[in-house]
Amino acid sequence: MGVLVHSSPQPDASRRVLLVLPSLALVLVTVGVLFASPRGHYGLLLAVVPLLAAAVHTVHATVFLGALTVAVYAALHRARADAWDVWTIKLGLVAGVCLVGVLLAQARSRERRLNVTEDVALALQRELLPRAVPALPAVEVCHRYVPADSSAGVGGDWFDVIPLSGSRVALVIGDVVGHGVQAAALMGRLRTAVHTLADLDLAPAELLARMNDLLIRLGEEDPEREPGATLLFLVYDPVSGGCTIGGAGHAPAAFLTTDGSVEFPRLPETPPLGIPGTVFEDTEFHLDPGTVIALYTDGLLDLRAQGADDALAGLGGALAASAAGAPLDQLCERVCAATLGFGGNDDDVALLLARTRRLSEDRVANWELRADVQAAAHARALVSEQLRLWGLERLVFSTELIVSELVTNAVRYAVSPVTLRLIRSQVLICEVSDGTNASPHVRRAHSTDEGGRGLFLVSQVSDRWGTRHHRDGKTIWVEQYLPSVPQSQHTVWPRGVPTSARPVLP
Repeated sequence: MGVLVHSSPQPDASRRVLLVLPSLALVLVTVGVLFASPRGHYGLLLAVVPLLAAAVHTVHATVFLGALTVAVYAALHRARADAWDVWTIKLGLVAGVCLVGVLLAQARSRERRLNVTEDVALALQRELLPRAVPALPAVEVCHRYVPADSSAGVGGDWFDVIPLSGSRVALVIGDVVGHGVQAAALMGRLRTAVHTLADLDLAPAELLARMNDLLIRLGEEDPEREPGATLLFLVYDPVSGGCTIGGAGHAPAAFLTTDGSVEFPRLPETPPLGIPGTVFEDTEFHLDPGTVIALYTDGLLDLRAQGADDALAGLGGALAASAAGAPLDQLCERVCAATLGFGGNDDDVALLLARTRRLSEDRVANWELRADVQAAAHARALVSEQLRLWGLERLVFSTELIVSELVTNAVRYAVSPVTLRLIRSQVLICEVSDGTNASPHVRRAHSTDEGGRGLFLVSQVSDRWGTRHHRDGKTIWVEQYLPSVPQSQHTVWPRGVPTSARPVLP
């Protein structure tokens, strides 16, 4: 991936004039010194040449012009037979000014390199951060990212909003140790890894454990650099209102309730990622509709200027000062203005706010099925009736096929209880849960095989499907786009199914 750093070059004519200016000044001043009075000090004007060179030329060109200036001055004044002490003092003055010019050229070159590195790091980080968050049924989201304005350069703060199965959503906030291009690149690798692991529907603690293993391996690959990062991973379910959080050395989340109170949920204390032997735990909460979840990095707290308790109290006050139900963009601006102030920030700041929503009961249907030979037929009848109540007759055939295959497999290979759930959200979600942990896999059956075609058919008539595990077994979920929603408005395509094989909704 290429990163473009835009600059505004000067016109060619002006650039040529600036490059020729020091050499032209040397020639003119030399001519002036030749025709000047021997008793005058006009030769000292040569000292302006290396200063001009330092403003427009590279270090090597400045060194060359400085040495030429000293040589010309020495030759001219030696030819005029000045007194030895006076000539030595003047020559030392010109040489000193030339040295200052070289130092200025070095400083300008170093500043230019630092600016380019900072621009590349900032461009890289902005490319890796999510540009737009899709509309989700679970939460309303607003975010802010403010890069550091210090000489340390851009850091590795990042956030993400990841849609999960069952209309759930994952909110992620992280902070990579260090600054510059390396921190931004590591942030991109971590964000990609979190996306991949979140697609497996892992619990927050298990996801953090695998991320910890990744950081340990990265540290072993490059012993000179010990990569470290903090991470907070939160999963919210709009059907049940449940919220599960796992953290690795990150600042706690904040919950702004509908009555205006602010809570900072306590999580088990864990070190940042990259420490061998760390054990992570999940912490579960129940959130009412309208609760605002605030995730942030430590740059927002400005812990260098105040203690942790005072910083959290200030953040809580900024959140609580907003009116209940205020727009999230106003709340973002209020929090940033109250915590960052006007003195600038010497660390990156990432802020993610999410207001929770709940799916109404009339958009969710649950059934518990008996594990017998009539289970599939019973499930088809229940699904058909529910879809007609929702006005989704066009999806009856495909959903009956999906339910029939999933329920048959659950009854044949799994253990009770077998449950069926339909969710009408932005998509139609069909979930079949059972008490086993074995994950099904799609395979292409041969012509002589008696079975093995069920999941293949499910993958062809659905738009996305997968498996998630939980403490009571597993859930196989299948998503279908609603007929009234054009497929072009969806951002998630079926997993493993080519575009040409996707069925077109009537």
